[in-house]
Amino acid sequence: MGAYTPLLMSFIATPQTLHFPEVLPLQSGASIRDYHLAYETYGTLNADRSNAVLVCHALNASHHVAGVYAGQPKSEGWWDNMIGPGKPVDTDRFFVIGVNNLGSCFGSTGPMHTHPDTGEVYGADFPVVTVEDWVNAQARLLDRLGVRQLAAVLGGSLGGMQALSWTLQYPDRMRHAVVVASAPNLTAENIAFNEVARRAIVTDPDFQGGHFYRQGVIPKRGLRIARMIGHITYLSDDVMNEKFGRTLRAPALAAALAQGAADPAALAQSPDLREYLYSTQDVEFQIESYLRYQGDKFSEYFDANTYLLITRALDYFDPARHHGGNLTRALANATARFLLVSFTTDWRFSPKRSREIVKALLDNRRSVSYAEIDAPHGHDAFLLDDARYMGVMRSYFNSIAKELQP
Repeated sequence: MGAYTPLLMSFIATPQTLHFPEVLPLQSGASIRDYHLAYETYGTLNADRSNAVLVCHALNASHHVAGVYAGQPKSEGWWDNMIGPGKPVDTDRFFVIGVNNLGSCFGSTGPMHTHPDTGEVYGADFPVVTVEDWVNAQARLLDRLGVRQLAAVLGGSLGGMQALSWTLQYPDRMRHAVVVASAPNLTAENIAFNEVARRAIVTDPDFQGGHFYRQGVIPKRGLRIARMIGHITYLSDDVMNEKFGRTLRAPALAAALAQGAADPAALAQSPDLREYLYSTQDVEFQIESYLRYQGDKFSEYFDANTYLLITRALDYFDPARHHGGNLTRALANATARFLLVSFTTDWRFSPKRSREIVKALLDNRRSVSYAEIDAPHGHDAFLLDDARYMGVMRSYFNSIAKELQP
């Protein structure tokens, strides 16, 4: 990695892949072998290998956490504002690892890949995966990298669930857990949103029972609707009203067209008109246009079977399930020190859910810090540049860095 200067916004990231021929047992009772995990690393592992930070990703993210790809200036990692030289998780001090989860569609083995036993694309036959399975796979990758203990595991949303699971599955392999905008399990409402999104995908005629690859089609309609549903839940009502309100799309242009008040030849050359005609047939409000744009973009790069797998993993996660629903008992074996962060307008992973984790940890006399950030951005706030949030993260990782000093 090159030297950091204040003018350098991002560094060059290099994706890597590791192959695992051995069998990985899964929580479902199935297993997977001959799989690949895509990952990226940033910074330098120190001499005693004590400064590694694992970053776990959320639903539609990947191992590309920070930096940009060479020759692709608009390819910033999804948490590039958080991770890098001089940033809250400072790669001049930490060796940061991002791993793409099994079942994803960004490089690790998933439904789009070939089953080693049949030679056919997995499709709907890809095995069910859970948060616990992802953590086990991540632990194997760390073994290959020579990292026996992590300074911290960091994650937001679904990534936060993975960080929490790390504290239970491998308590001796980590010192800190940073859980952002997450929860100990999904509420019934959250599961309901996921199910509606899944139904949109599986009822798309192009889904073909999950084997649409064979037909050379993509269930884009279902993916668009699934993304639109999800995106609504990521934003707060205040942000949606402030950003879009009840504003109509190009009302003046629409009126001009209806009344014939503008020169048709001139309008035909207008990029605004072409874009308007292309996308507004039954779209009147700006919020409709925004959601359709997000849905269209998502359907171009995300895999339908992956969406089903990952939302199911979200639904299944519940460490208290095997302890009679008692989260305090579930977290009794966690020995890490914790930072939890929530956002006041996040109604999908509300502060109440983070406080449940805080209470369970305090009941176990664990070391825990908690920050509840008054931010207007809803669930997406964990990806944004709120100064108070960034300050909390910087301060906490500064304290971890001090532990590394001889």
